[in-house]
Amino acid sequence: MGFNTWANSRLEKITWVDVSLIKISAAAFALMIAKLWEPLLSLHWFWYAIIFVVAAIKPTYDAFK
Repeated sequence: MGFNTWANSRLEKITWVDVSLIKISAAAFALMIAKLWEPLLSLHWFWYAIIFVVAAIKPTYDAFK
């Protein structure tokens, strides 16, 4: 059994609650890093908007493909 087969068999067991908890933990980790590294919070708002748009391009493209 290859890694992809193993990973896919594990992903089939994940529920929407697990996905939500992963999102919450990722957001909490990002907030913790921002709190510990204050220069990150000193960026102008449009830099966060640019990062958001760039990060959302591929998932949005794949969803509507």
